Amino acid sequence: MTTSTAFRAARTTPRCDALVREVREAVDRGLPPDLTAYLVGERLAPHLGEPDLLTEEQRQGDPDSYRQHILHAEQDGSFSIVALVWLPGQRTSIHDHVSWCVAGVHQGQESEERYRLVSDGTRSRLVPTEHVVNPQGSVCGFAPPGDIHRVYNACDGTAISIHIYGADIARLGSSVRRVYPCPAGEQ
Repeated sequence: MTTSTAFRAARTTPRCDALVREVREAVDRGLPPDLTAYLVGERLAPHLGEPDLLTEEQRQGDPDSYRQHILHAEQDGSFSIVALVWLPGQRTSIHDHVSWCVAGVHQGQESEERYRLVSDGTRSRLVPTEHVVNPQGSVCGFAPPGDIHRVYNACDGTAISIHIYGADIARLGSSVRRVYPCPAGEQ
């Protein structure tokens, strides 16, 4: 994954600035992570697909890996807003997260494999639980535990998603807490 490094000086659009204010209001309520994710998802949904949300630079992908553009990192570390640009065939590893997360598809569609970690007392293994195709405008939110997944672009065109995390992604560099090996028989 490549990351835009000039996030603090990044130019944002008036619509993105409005989204930041709306997310801040939801996060400042101090509710539990699952409720916060739900409220943030409600704030994100009306902005998805709107052409004035991102700058042209924030829509650019990278041929080597999906690209992360940090749009905003709240000074107190309470949330970050990131645009992920996926070229055809690009994917994440199987992973979980450091905090609650809300993801909305801004352009194209994303495919997602969800997993559950099961243990027999001596060893743990991943079990696939669901395959989801998220079209433009869809929003999902989750909070650890139970947030293990892999996201990928199975389409012929570029996909862009907006992710809002309950952490300072600018400082951490990523929302990933842990990466998991693929279950037997998967790639």
